[in-house]
Amino acid sequence: MAKMYRVYSIIERPKNDDYWLNIGVAFPHEDGKGFNVMLQALPLHGNGKIVLREHEAKDHETDAAPAEDQTPPRGRNGDSERNAAKSSQRK
Repeated sequence: MAKMYRVYSIIERPKNDDYWLNIGVAFPHEDGKGFNVMLQALPLHGNGKIVLREHEAKDHETDAAPAEDQTPPRGRNGDSERNAAKSSQRK
């Protein structure tokens, strides 16, 4: 399987940890000299900087899994507001 990268737009938040918003995926060219980047959204805030991070699929993950479950940990404890909101909805 070809290596895959997640594309993130980093949203700086005063007095909070930065939020990594998953906006797409990227795949390296076969010759290793470039990438195909497929965005689902554009980084319209801040300086427009995007970050590519290598995607490491876990044994229980598939390519069809929702992107929200595959975002990297954020914050000091690996928490994200999205996960906190999900937890509170389940209670």
